[in-house]
Order: sequence, then C-alpha cells, then structure tokens
Amino acid sequence: MSVPKSRILDLMKVQCRIFSMTFNPTGTRTGNKILRQRLKGPSVASYYPRRAATIKDLTNLYPDLETWDEDEEERLEFLAYKKARGKGAPKKKKSAGGEAILQALNFRGDFID
Repeated sequence: MSVPKSRILDLMKVQCRIFSMTFNPTGTRTGNKILRQRLKGPSVASYYPRRAATIKDLTNLYPDLETWDEDEEERLEFLAYKKARGKGAPKKKKSAGGEAILQALNFRGDFID
C-alpha cells in the first residue's frame, strides 16, 4: 500500500511549519543554510581592540582648533622632496580626449550634472 505523493508533501509542509524550516520540495539551492547561521561580524569586531582617536579625528571634529600632525607633516615633506627630484606623482591628464568622453556620456544621458 503506497501513500500518495500529495499526502507526503502535505506532511512535509506541516513538519516545516512546526520546526521553523523552509519548505523546499524540489531541493533547489536557496542559501537558507547560510542565512540561518549566526552573524560573524560582532565576534570578529570584538576580537580587535577599539581604535584610539587620532589627530585627524580631532581635526575633523573641531576644525577651528589648531592641531599639528607630525606624521602628516612628514608625509607632505617627503612628497615635496620626491616632487623636487622629479619622482612624484604625474600630473593629471587634461586633453580633448577626456572632454569627448564626457560629452558622449552627456549625449547618451548617462552623465547627470
């Protein structure tokens, strides 16, 4: 004596409702296993120590306050030294080619002012 397939599917629906599972009779991949897992972000974030406030944070919070960042000054001095020797970053390209691309994008309607 065989049980009809519809009866088995009804039983599976009830079982899934009782045990808070998703009903998936065809067995398609839904990613539900991954979505049910506990989030890893909070445990990873708690592993690393909290970030201490930097001079840049203070400058952003209080722009009228005069601060002096030794590391930033050293970095700017090094960039000026490299630029004086001709080893700095190249200048940005300013040619008709760039304008033609902007005009083409504006013509198509992709670029919004």
